[in-house]
Amino acid sequence: MLGYWNRPDETAQVLKNGWFHTGDIGRMDEEGYFYIVDRLKDMINLSGFKVYPAEVENVIYQHPAVAECAVYGVPDQVKGEIVKANIVLKAGHAMTEEQIIEFCYERMAAYKIPRAINFVDSIPKNPIGKVLKRLLREAKLAVVSHRSVSLLAQ
Repeated sequence: MLGYWNRPDETAQVLKNGWFHTGDIGRMDEEGYFYIVDRLKDMINLSGFKVYPAEVENVIYQHPAVAECAVYGVPDQVKGEIVKANIVLKAGHAMTEEQIIEFCYERMAAYKIPRAINFVDSIPKNPIGKVLKRLLREAKLAVVSHRSVSLLAQ
């Protein structure tokens, strides 16, 4: 591999002892097949707990009203990061934060449930369709509603 074009610092970070470290997180099943689970840089560190956005997204996608979602971490002064979700609803559907939180509560550990939810018209993607979570994190829209936090505390 020649490295990243004109980016020696980034090249040095991913090439270690002759190996290219992609930053992908994967698992191997009992038959020896590998599966990509998430990206290391997308992992959310919430009070020391590791939350993989893909796991939370997979749960939210199970809701019949959800067309798209993107889960990512945003800075929090107390917890380090909190879980945030941007959700695009299917046409003709309406949902509240509380409904999404309740849906998630029935399907995953409480610490993985989004503390902030934005219902949006679209989610930014690159030309090949990959969600641009960097843009979402940079948007600084991490306003946590008191209702969603109090619901989670019950």
